[in-house]
Amino acid sequence: MKKKISCVLITFNEEENLKKSLPAVSWCDEIVVVDSGSSDNTLEVCEKFNCKIFHREFDGFGPQKRFAVSKAENDWILSLDADEVISEELKNEILSELNKEKINYAGFLIPRRLYFLGRKFKHGRESKDYQLRLFNRNYGNYTKDKVHEKVIVKGEVKKLKKELLHFSYSSIHQYFEKFNSYTSRAAEELYKQGKKKSIVAIVFSLPVYFVKNYFIYVNFLNGFQGFLWALFSSLYPVVKYFKLMTLNSTQEN
Repeated sequence: MKKKISCVLITFNEEENLKKSLPAVSWCDEIVVVDSGSSDNTLEVCEKFNCKIFHREFDGFGPQKRFAVSKAENDWILSLDADEVISEELKNEILSELNKEKINYAGFLIPRRLYFLGRKFKHGRESKDYQLRLFNRNYGNYTKDKVHEKVIVKGEVKKLKKELLHFSYSSIHQYFEKFNSYTSRAAEELYKQGKKKSIVAIVFSLPVYFVKNYFIYVNFLNGFQGFLWALFSSLYPVVKYFKLMTLNSTQEN
């Protein structure tokens, strides 16, 4: 007998992304959306797909996603970001697994393929970035981390073969809006933990990160978008730690 499945998403001004992601999960037994005050037509789009909508002030990705999981009626959870789309092949693979009489896994790792500035990444880590997005909540949940949250389960997990499509950023402007928000939240978390970083370590880390992101992760095979992705990804920890330095210096003064 097929196990019932709840798709859960958190949203904030995701109108355009939801027009692609929600039709691809209409086969789920329910869709749970936790919104943190969208000012566009996000909620109207959700209503068209009979989503169960909850409102909650955003206090971090981990807590927000844990709240979404808690509102689901079913134990099997398919957790997506609004800019991720389930391919038809992945849908069929998920249904095939959940139709089995006995499921011996606590969760399933799904290969996620990046689409960045209109380009499909065919090479490197971003072309098959495994994410634990399908899991039984009796065996695990999201961590409470405010950024870089992840699902942790007790039990075996299985790798699926079909793709989750990640339409991450359609413009540089959109990228840096989220970049600024994420680096600020990450710096605040490090500050609360009492972390520090020297300016020398920060400066010299940039070329090291770039070599890793561009050459080791072979983003040079993904064209100009691959170069930009490697560059921006390398800037992320640098900006994060500079913001941490600012927070620490403010406290000392």
